[in-house]
Amino acid sequence: MCDSVLLTTAYLPPLEYVALIAKHKTAVIEKFENYQKQSYRSRCHILSANGPLILTIPVVRTEGTQIPIQDVRIDYSKDWQKQHWKAIVSAYKSSPFFDYYMDDFEPFFSQTSKTLLEFNTDLLKLVLDLCSIRADITFTEQFRLEASNDYRFSIHPKRELPDIKEKGRYYQVFAPKFGFTPGLSVIDLLFNEGPDSLSYLRCKNL
Repeated sequence: MCDSVLLTTAYLPPLEYVALIAKHKTAVIEKFENYQKQSYRSRCHILSANGPLILTIPVVRTEGTQIPIQDVRIDYSKDWQKQHWKAIVSAYKSSPFFDYYMDDFEPFFSQTSKTLLEFNTDLLKLVLDLCSIRADITFTEQFRLEASNDYRFSIHPKRELPDIKEKGRYYQVFAPKFGFTPGLSVIDLLFNEGPDSLSYLRCKNL
């Protein structure tokens, strides 16, 4: 197991993101970059009965102004929490382990957090705990354009994720309808595979 991996903050990140953490002792989250929209920082992908669905957290922004990620506040004037939780329940209520984990996740869609970084970090800690991943979470102390073991720019919705071979696939409720769908939030794995999630996250083919 390597020492650390450098990542951006992410909202219920794709399983590839969590797989990287599972293979390291520490996840270092970038704290000083400027916020980037249309990224995993504020969006996640789940698999619904109608196919892949994007859930996006609205943030408070001043148009044309660059905002450090640590200062980005969530916009609670929009009823996104109810919409996100309703979509998650609809997508995963028939999955094998949804009932087992739902009480852990539901509070995040009713309580409020001051910043996006705070909200994402608290959710990530929950995910790591439920997946039995013991890595520590720390934050950068300054922004550096280049760093070792840096995945800040490679895990992005518009960039192709590593191909998941047959051995790295897992059960998905809607696979008979859509085939196996890669690039989804780690909750897709967790709700479908439960305690076996860690073995998939550590699979060499991910």
